[in-house]
Amino acid sequence: MNLGGVVSMEKKAGRRLGEKQSTSKGQISIDNVSISFGSGLTKKLAITETTLNITPGEFVCILGPSGCGKSTLLNAVAGYVSPSSGKILVDGKPVKGPSPERGMVFQQYSLFPWKTVHDNIAFGPRIAGYSSTECKSIANTLLSMIGLSNSAKCLPGELSGGMQQRVGIARALANYPSVLLMDEPFGALDAQTRLMMQESLLNIWSEFGTTVLFITHDVDEAIFLADRVLVMSASPGSIISDFRVGLERPRNPEISTSEEFIELKKQCLSQIRSESLKAFEGSGGH
Repeated sequence: MNLGGVVSMEKKAGRRLGEKQSTSKGQISIDNVSISFGSGLTKKLAITETTLNITPGEFVCILGPSGCGKSTLLNAVAGYVSPSSGKILVDGKPVKGPSPERGMVFQQYSLFPWKTVHDNIAFGPRIAGYSSTECKSIANTLLSMIGLSNSAKCLPGELSGGMQQRVGIARALANYPSVLLMDEPFGALDAQTRLMMQESLLNIWSEFGTTVLFITHDVDEAIFLADRVLVMSASPGSIISDFRVGLERPRNPEISTSEEFIELKKQCLSQIRSESLKAFEGSGGH
């Protein structure tokens, strides 16, 4: 990987692009958090008394029935939603709003359609005050990492869904976040592209070592990617299970046929089915 043009950028960031972060960065602490929306008769409790600690560099996936509050919890860590009670800390600092230290990747690609792929990736560093040379170096290096150097001058609309999402991940990483938050980023992709994106994400994560909090409905995806798989209860959501994934890394798709993978999948599916039935019955079967 050619990093010749990023010397001053590396000094600002305190490490090289593509080099794993210091293990002291990326600590997430969720302390007895509850989140509600509305007021009075319309008040709805989305998250209840949830406590969670994620260590720097961990890859954590959250599963749960639809409407359980997975995305709400993620948005609270991102700073888009404020807890009604409790607190959220990242690296010991209270989350009070969005921050470039917490990169976000959505299911929808959320790229600027009028900017080239290169300029989409360079946008964050440019806003953060890097020079034009530094922004170009960051974008070019990330484009190389995601295998899209030849598409630098393309507009997002000229790319496939999987390629657009790779750009979205690169853009989120361009500000050197200590935490990467991902809300079902591969949910809109076909099965084959999704698998390729999962492998690509693990390769990027192995380079950066960024803490990842990843929301998904797909049990196989969660087990394949994660160090830990968390299962949330039916609404109001809370963490009810925390499964440690002991599968060796690096991982390849064939690992999904291993006994350990299948057993963990059974446990996760059992928990989710139980909670989904509660949600279904609580809604009167509608």
